[in-house]
Amino acid sequence: MNSPIDGPSSQDKLRPSGFCYLIGRLDHAVNRRIRDALTALGLSVAQYTALSFLESQSQISNAQLAERSLISPQSANEMIKLMEKKGWVERAPDPSHGRIVRLSLTGAGQALLDQAHEQVARLEGAMLTKLSASQRGALQQNLRQVLHTLSAIMIDPALAGETGKDN
Repeated sequence: MNSPIDGPSSQDKLRPSGFCYLIGRLDHAVNRRIRDALTALGLSVAQYTALSFLESQSQISNAQLAERSLISPQSANEMIKLMEKKGWVERAPDPSHGRIVRLSLTGAGQALLDQAHEQVARLEGAMLTKLSASQRGALQQNLRQVLHTLSAIMIDPALAGETGKDN
């Protein structure tokens, strides 16, 4: 046993388990495959993400879209301009707040998004083919929990000390 003066032994040092590395590799591989699948449709991953949010929200502001698409408001604005020019989205003033512009999908945007969803669903199916339905459900639930916990830590770093505790 080591004394406090000796410092921690190599066995006592906190070492990563490899989850972060695996998640990073998974993120890279998934983004690459999604990018490849969407390129044929003329869509970027950021545009697909934005269109998906517009589909799930009846109307959303540019600032909200930027936050949910994980891009800067400036990048979101440029992306929206391009998508509006292509006829995929439309802008309308918010009836209750004059400075807010609401975004929504057009019929053409919805049709394109339906095609993109099909491509991404095929990718998900191929990616998860060796997992049973219950394993898929458990994986999705566990990933959501990890994301929720990580998001909470980002808001309150003091929560990071609680990550090693058993539930």
